[in-house]
Amino acid sequence: MAITSDTGTPATSAHEPGPASHAPASTRERILDIALELFTERGYDKTSVRDIAELLGTTKAALYYYFKSKADILLELHLQLHELGARLLDELEALPDGPARAAAWPALLDEFITTVDEHRELVQLHQRNRTAFEGLDDSERHHALNDEIERKARQLLGSRDIPASVRVRMACSVGAVMSGLLTDGFVDDVPHGQRIKLVRDAVAAMFREPPAA
Repeated sequence: MAITSDTGTPATSAHEPGPASHAPASTRERILDIALELFTERGYDKTSVRDIAELLGTTKAALYYYFKSKADILLELHLQLHELGARLLDELEALPDGPARAAAWPALLDEFITTVDEHRELVQLHQRNRTAFEGLDDSERHHALNDEIERKARQLLGSRDIPASVRVRMACSVGAVMSGLLTDGFVDDVPHGQRIKLVRDAVAAMFREPPAA
């Protein structure tokens, strides 16, 4: 489940870029996988570092070698979801100009929907632990990544090279994905597979040219 595949020497903190990002992938990812499962099933508040260590088959002290706290583990899982959105914006930034980016947007957003579907455990984690995630707002790393994603989004949607009508549709399509797939409580009664299809249909309809009069 874990997206990261870092290698290198482990360290004690996931809050600052550096050694914590370079722990051996197998152990680091196993910790994240186990934490993801426990946080989603039991809740963050009802899961202890000892619970994670026991399922990992190690001690709390050994686990602290990779993450200095339970909150650091939660932050790392949260940033995995951020990474999904960052990849979408990075692909757009690699394109040469506004019109090319606008033309690529529907297909890239459809790929993003697929990616969210493939990582729906991360979505469920966020939906079931809202209060815990609010506690991450003080993280400088979290703020920095949020700011970077927002900067890229504003740059894209603020481009005068793209017609206003297209930019508005692009912005609305993001809202469709967020409220349809990533927001808890709006359409939870719709089965997941059906919801994915309906969100795809809604986004595609936004970019479908109306029939000629």
